[in-house]
Amino acid sequence: MEIVTKRFLLRDFVELDRSPFLDYQSDPRSQIFYEPSEASPEKSARLFETFCTWASEQPRLNYQLAIVQRHEPFALVGCCGLRGRGFDAGEMELGLELAPDYWGRYAYAIEVGRALLDFGFRELRLDVISGSTVSANARIARLAEWIGAEVVSIRPGSTWMSERGWSEVDWRITRAQWNRRITI
Repeated sequence: MEIVTKRFLLRDFVELDRSPFLDYQSDPRSQIFYEPSEASPEKSARLFETFCTWASEQPRLNYQLAIVQRHEPFALVGCCGLRGRGFDAGEMELGLELAPDYWGRYAYAIEVGRALLDFGFRELRLDVISGSTVSANARIARLAEWIGAEVVSIRPGSTWMSERGWSEVDWRITRAQWNRRITI
């Protein structure tokens, strides 16, 4: 599985991605928006294994892809995906994370997000792509706004979020909204 953009290759994870994935996952900057019990080397290792397993499932319900630079196919920039397990047919959840060293760099998230939305709506023929994030995650809020997603709910998050004064924000975009957005 590969999606090619101007600067990136979004592809299934391979064993050579394990070490850089675990490295950026262990960076304290990466862990700020995760429940403390979820931010552990063991959890990150299990997550990597899960992503590799998803790549071989048939039918494929989840696409969690490594983001690498096209000119350096093993320089891991982050990961992204569309996940359908637990959602109705025609809907998937978008997730995107960049390694902290790539935050705020030259619209990387916009380029990757656009490629995922195009893949989801054109190739997978999805009707809706949704997402959820911590209210304090301004980067994802800006990305959701850029793609034209609408906030559908703001709800109390789990205890660790509430203790920080944060909520959980759910957003969504339909195929029709995306098609209007890309023609503007």
